[in-house]
Amino acid sequence: MKAVCILNGSTEMGPIKGTVWFSQKDESSDVVVSGEVAGISDGQHGFHVHEFGDTTNGCISAGAHFNPAGNVHGGPEDDIRHVGDLGNVVAANGCGKIDIIDKQIKLSGPNSIIGRTLVLHADPDDLGKGGHELSKTTG
Repeated sequence: MKAVCILNGSTEMGPIKGTVWFSQKDESSDVVVSGEVAGISDGQHGFHVHEFGDTTNGCISAGAHFNPAGNVHGGPEDDIRHVGDLGNVVAANGCGKIDIIDKQIKLSGPNSIIGRTLVLHADPDDLGKGGHELSKTTG
């Protein structure tokens, strides 16, 4: 199974463009996520699947992080986390490379990310370890 997401956005720096590919051998396999995003500031950017595929009002209409089990926010290596918690994309020279193998997202079934919104945030994700009130919900 394969899927692709085209990322489009803008900041005060200009347009953001990217492509993210998803590949899964079978329903029980991990999902391989790869891609590249250009036009972003250097450093870490939180990377999440949000619950809805609606971007008519930006991140607000995309909903919260995709979290069908109702877990707390965490990092991609955590067993207990939102399904949509994919960690951080690190950018250098305006470009971020994506190379993830994830055990929780799927391309079919109850953890399917198909039809949802993929968001690359302006700020880093603290992976649920920040110690502030929003750390366990949004990072």
